[in-house]
Amino acid sequence: MTQKFLYLLNFWPTFPTSEYGGLLAVIGKDVNEVHDILLEWREDYLEKYDGLIMEKVVNARICPLLEDEPSGVVEAFTT
Repeated sequence: MTQKFLYLLNFWPTFPTSEYGGLLAVIGKDVNEVHDILLEWREDYLEKYDGLIMEKVVNARICPLLEDEPSGVVEAFTT
């Protein structure tokens, strides 16, 4: 079993695209997988902010998971 983690990170688009930001919970095995998950998850109109995703992933709060869970976005609260 590959160790996976829960990443809690801030939503990356800036004002005025995202008025108040947001919080994302993503499960992945490493920062690269989480980055790729978020690239697939985000809406096309947000692609101009793709350069900010890795910074938010690297600075995320990271919690190890005790059980194997599928990788992906678990929850997203964005404005």
